[in-house]
Amino acid sequence: MLEETYPFKLSKLEYPYNSLEPYITEEIMYYHHDKHLKTYIDNLNNILQNYPIYQKLTLKQILTNLYSFPEEIREKIKNNAGGVYNHNLYFKIINPYFVSKNEDNKLLTKINEEYKTLDNFLDIFKNMAKSVFGSGYTFLVLDKFNNLKLINRANQNTPLVNNLKPILLIDVWEHAYYLKYKNLRDEYINNFVKLINFDIANEEYLRNI
Repeated sequence: MLEETYPFKLSKLEYPYNSLEPYITEEIMYYHHDKHLKTYIDNLNNILQNYPIYQKLTLKQILTNLYSFPEEIREKIKNNAGGVYNHNLYFKIINPYFVSKNEDNKLLTKINEEYKTLDNFLDIFKNMAKSVFGSGYTFLVLDKFNNLKLINRANQNTPLVNNLKPILLIDVWEHAYYLKYKNLRDEYINNFVKLINFDIANEEYLRNI
């Protein structure tokens, strides 16, 4: 995901669209992945096609160097590259079939050190997500000292701009839940934490420390 360059492509979902039911429906997964994510990818490619100087940049390089882009395309790059990055991590982190080869989950150990228990961490995570006004995300990130932090970002902003390393996230845009939950966003958030694959999150953590 992070090493891919222009033209960016929609990767096949690594698990069946209905494998997250009853918490996230097959219909939501199809539209969220095949339609919403694809739109961000297409928009990003359309912008970059006229700027060959940026076509060798990876998604991470694009998002950590936003201010190197001309002002006339910077906001579009931020929104669409962010949309691709955030969605790719979202769909990755809820893969129910991934099993880590690591015997110990270092991330869960770190969470217990910093948040006392996993349940306490999840309660704080859920409350952070519920506090997002409008569209956006709640991220668990690593800071420059390799400490864990929970942060909110509006729209398709990413923590990469601030040199923070995302480990996991929740998408609270309406398209992530509305077909099932309607206005009951809190219910979606409460159910989403049951889907987080901490084996995958641990892989992200180990890759970033």
